[in-house]
Amino acid sequence: MAYVISDDCISCGACADGCPVGAIVEGDSKYEIDADSCLDCGACAEGCPVSAISEG
Repeated sequence: MAYVISDDCISCGACADGCPVGAIVEGDSKYEIDADSCLDCGACAEGCPVSAISEG
């Protein structure tokens, strides 16, 4: 199952920079993960400074 970004996201972009397949894009109020592109590798969660990313 793809990772998800909670409302705790501060829109810093660290997750997008760490995603090896570019599955993360900036949304209106927070970054969003495209579940179809997500590899479930966890790189985004490891790079998030506020722990706003978890397995969905």
